[in-house]
Amino acid sequence: MENKSAYFFWDYDLPENKVKNILKSVDMDERNLVIARILEHAKWDDIWKFLTLKDIKDALPQLRINPKIKNIWEYAFNRWTNAR
Repeated sequence: MENKSAYFFWDYDLPENKVKNILKSVDMDERNLVIARILEHAKWDDIWKFLTLKDIKDALPQLRINPKIKNIWEYAFNRWTNAR
């Protein structure tokens, strides 16, 4: 079975299995770069193919992403936390 390139890395030939390996990496800069790219450019259902809520919440403060997207995630986490 062929491992297709991750469409949200249109400027690199980065197969999905490599994306998953980077997300397991201890290199936080590389990991955060991949998380940022996923949050900014992946389809909603594909976000969950690669990330968990914990992954996103832990990385969010360090991510350099579009402020609107960051605010949406921060708002969502705030609502989910206070909804209990």
